[in-house]
Amino acid sequence: MNALKKEIGQKMKAKEDAKDLIEKKNALQREQTDLQAKVAESEAAWKAKLAGIGNLVHDSVPVSMDEDNNEVIRVWHADGQAPEPRTDVLPHHEILRRLEGFDAERGAKVAGHRGFFLTNDGVDLNLALIMYGLQFLAKRNYKKLQTPFLMRSELMAKTAQLEQFDEELYKVSGDGDDKYLIATSEQPISAYHAGEWFEKVSESLPVRYAGYSTCFRKEAGAHGKDNAGIFRVHQFEKIEQFCLTEPEKSWEMFNDMIETSEAFYQSLGLSYRIVSIVSGALNNAAAKKYDLEAWFPSRGGYRELVSCSNCTDYQSRRLEIRCGSKKMGDREKKYVHCLNATLCATERALCCLVENHQTPEGVRIPEVLRPYMGGRDFLPYPDVAAKQVS
Repeated sequence: MNALKKEIGQKMKAKEDAKDLIEKKNALQREQTDLQAKVAESEAAWKAKLAGIGNLVHDSVPVSMDEDNNEVIRVWHADGQAPEPRTDVLPHHEILRRLEGFDAERGAKVAGHRGFFLTNDGVDLNLALIMYGLQFLAKRNYKKLQTPFLMRSELMAKTAQLEQFDEELYKVSGDGDDKYLIATSEQPISAYHAGEWFEKVSESLPVRYAGYSTCFRKEAGAHGKDNAGIFRVHQFEKIEQFCLTEPEKSWEMFNDMIETSEAFYQSLGLSYRIVSIVSGALNNAAAKKYDLEAWFPSRGGYRELVSCSNCTDYQSRRLEIRCGSKKMGDREKKYVHCLNATLCATERALCCLVENHQTPEGVRIPEVLRPYMGGRDFLPYPDVAAKQVS
């Protein structure tokens, strides 16, 4: 092409006919445009396939496609004894109704399926869990972040999994600028340092964030599950741990983060177990994941409250978050490792809390929450309180 342009220039300068050469140049330009379009199409298809390749799974992860094979790592009991199924307890939604702490009927009228209003004591308990959770992490050197609820589509594509777009994420369109409602504060926090470089590792890493946000999930794969109450809803609040470390220290951080979540639920007096999730149930980003499953008396079993994942450099490569000083001769970039762990999805934790601390007269408030509940140590059922007064 360059040689042809040069030849045309020479012809024009010499005032010679260059018509054939110009037609040849135009044909080459059209061919070039077509080839560039094909290259772009092939590159997009290649990147889409590449995005479907998951992280390298850690050697310690149990290999199975069946979550019944999740490995129980350890168990903690609030009173030192294993909890047993009981028939004399109420499920969380009945407790909250008796407390006049939520309104599911009007919630469904306003917001549709899984819609709800928290009211009175329900609001107080939810806010108490939020405030206690943030202070709990702040005392452990976490920086508090209240994140945006919306993310630009190009950044969401770098941090969310492909299946999340269909099963979890709500899309918001307008003015030609599509955005997505976040499903967890992990998503915007993971992009907080996109394109940045932590050169002075000893001074700048690790970074610990306590993310607070409302979260939005379609729950498209959960039809028929947990229809009563607020265990599984489309909108909820969550306190999230998100940490960046140098690669050599990420597994130490992984252990620290799950232990932090454990300390939180121990302080609330909730029995739980820690399970290692099988390889076939890991999302693409996670190299390893632990869940904290707490005891729900009304179900006579454990249910997930916390997920803790080490995503190693899977997210940081997509988001170009690097670390270390580049030395002469280095051929590989060094990326930070990204880790995330739930501290408290407050509505779900609230379900567990009221079930475990219920009495025939109402609900006991754990000591650590009392400063955020106006000093109250007990929430009486209004109908019981009215009978006692009369």
